[in-house]
Amino acid sequence: MSRMFTYTVSVTTGNQEFAGTNDYIYLTLVGSERCSDQTLLDKSFFDRFARGSVASVDVSVKEILGDIVLVKLQKGKFLFNDQWYCRCINVTTPSGELFEFPCYRWIANEQEVVLRDGKGRLPQDDNMKEIRHMELESRQRMFRWKEWRTGFPLSIDANTSSELPLDIQFETAKTVDFSLNFIEAIANLGLNEFMKLFQSSWTDIEDFRKIFVEIKNTVSERVMQKWNNDLMFGYQFLNGCNPVMISKCMNLPDNFAVTQEMVERSLNRGLTLQEELKAGNIYIADYAILEGVPPNATDPDTQQYLAAPFCLLYKNSQNEILPIAIQLRRQTTAEVFLPSDDQYDWMLAKMWVKCSDFNVHQLVTHLLRTHLTSEVFTIAMYRQLSAVHPIYKLLIPHVRYTVAINTAARENLIGESGIFEKANGTGGIAVVEVINKAMKTLTYKSMCFPESVKARGVDNKDELPNYYYRDDGMMVWEAVRSFVSDVVRIYYSSDESVQEDGEIQAFVQDVCFSGMKNCPQNGEFPEFLKTREQLVEYLTVVIFTASAQHAAVNFGQFDWFAWVPNSPSTMRKPPPTQKGQVDMKYIMESLPDRGRASWHLGAVWALSQFQDGELFLGVYPDNYFTEQPVIEAITTFRKKLFEVTNIIKSRNEKLKLPYWYLSPDRIPNSVAI
Repeated sequence: MSRMFTYTVSVTTGNQEFAGTNDYIYLTLVGSERCSDQTLLDKSFFDRFARGSVASVDVSVKEILGDIVLVKLQKGKFLFNDQWYCRCINVTTPSGELFEFPCYRWIANEQEVVLRDGKGRLPQDDNMKEIRHMELESRQRMFRWKEWRTGFPLSIDANTSSELPLDIQFETAKTVDFSLNFIEAIANLGLNEFMKLFQSSWTDIEDFRKIFVEIKNTVSERVMQKWNNDLMFGYQFLNGCNPVMISKCMNLPDNFAVTQEMVERSLNRGLTLQEELKAGNIYIADYAILEGVPPNATDPDTQQYLAAPFCLLYKNSQNEILPIAIQLRRQTTAEVFLPSDDQYDWMLAKMWVKCSDFNVHQLVTHLLRTHLTSEVFTIAMYRQLSAVHPIYKLLIPHVRYTVAINTAARENLIGESGIFEKANGTGGIAVVEVINKAMKTLTYKSMCFPESVKARGVDNKDELPNYYYRDDGMMVWEAVRSFVSDVVRIYYSSDESVQEDGEIQAFVQDVCFSGMKNCPQNGEFPEFLKTREQLVEYLTVVIFTASAQHAAVNFGQFDWFAWVPNSPSTMRKPPPTQKGQVDMKYIMESLPDRGRASWHLGAVWALSQFQDGELFLGVYPDNYFTEQPVIEAITTFRKKLFEVTNIIKSRNEKLKLPYWYLSPDRIPNSVAI
């Protein structure tokens, strides 16, 4: 009787409710010298699985296979075309050597899946180029570019969530049906009675408390109490949900009709406006992007309006940011509203700024500059980087569910008859107009966090203190950059090795010439990476955008937008052209009606929730990397993030209004809501 050699194959399944499959799967081990026969994994094998569990099977062969280089899984069909999620497969040889094969994929549709071992390999160093090539050809057939709306960044070629490749769909049906989620939110917040009175106005500001009754939130309650205070208004430009609009103003725009005489009462250093400009104490928020944009006209029973205001801000001698002048129209003959005006004139002018700010936040800061850009990076990654590429392994946790959430958003949120149309002044055709305008300023450099704050003239901590978005963002950016640098240096020995990496070059070219082709000059996104430092910066942009930047502008939506007078989603009266014409009745008729206010509150509540089982920055339960140097780099990364978290926690303990949005323990890895 000939001697048999036994290989023990340990299979780890996913955390889905049913961990096995009713079908059967053939497993083949491919060694450096020979292959095993197929081993049948049938229902009796899969019945042993519980969620996330491991089951083993012995594969006996007559001759040693050599080093195990591939595991092949071939799905057969029995009665049902089941799908089965495989996390990883480990193979222990007769001599006790362990080979790890990360999978983290669905096995479906009678397809053959070929798994490589966990070692990261650059394409120029790989001796299995043909397998790599076939893998990418297959992915490029599944991940196709599509222009969903004219002028948008390109997105996935899928009209519904069910059309997406299985590996990027949500795992459970809770998925994201925005309509159901928002309706559930409206019910949870006790808003149903107000939805019945959809187009009726509120009586006065205090009426908004009626849809605020269920809320237990320190920030939103403080906003409710202090929203009309100029200090609270100014603070939000630094640390609210849209902290990217404030820029240093060295010269007033030609069509901003503010004068020294208008603002001298607001300047507390005894300097003139020109002197304060020169000293760097004047800032501006400019909503020029909304000029000429047609407001939401999808409801024939409710006229809606937009404005493109200037808001001049002053850093006083106490380092507080205060509004000192607001102009709601772009003409030099337009009225300039001031803090010294009648209380209702000034209140309404600030509301108009906040309405503009909200709509720019929704479409530009949030949708375009986190969701849609992250989807471009995601699709290019799947199309151009093999699963054994170390950069694929690095990026995969940071693209989790991004295409799925965006596809759901196109179906139910920003598409025709979506939720966006029900509440927001930029619903309807305005969505496309605003995104098209914003694409003109979407550049690669503007997505580099240090460059973006520098370009706005707000990078100096001494000149502009208490800007926690900037301070925390810089700490997180540096932690991410340091981690990415460690990983890049493990796999790339020189700048030449970056230049020789055909997959990474194809990745950046796909982003530039396909995903971002509607930006002028392709947004000046790199066409070719020449150095390791360039690669490090690029990958830091990808990870930071998907994690930290999205967290900073998403998870504070309920905090800052729930109190409707602080951030109206739309306005139902035109912006005032003269002073002294406004009373509380006009203001209430301007603000969103009961129905729109309820949709707005339900939306910002739903969008601000972390997902069940949320994975926060640096938490990587899927072991795509199996090599010790990278595992050590991940450990170092997590230590740095822990240090940043503690610095932020210590600072926040001294603040009346803590800033948590960029605390690493509250930053999800990816855009998934």
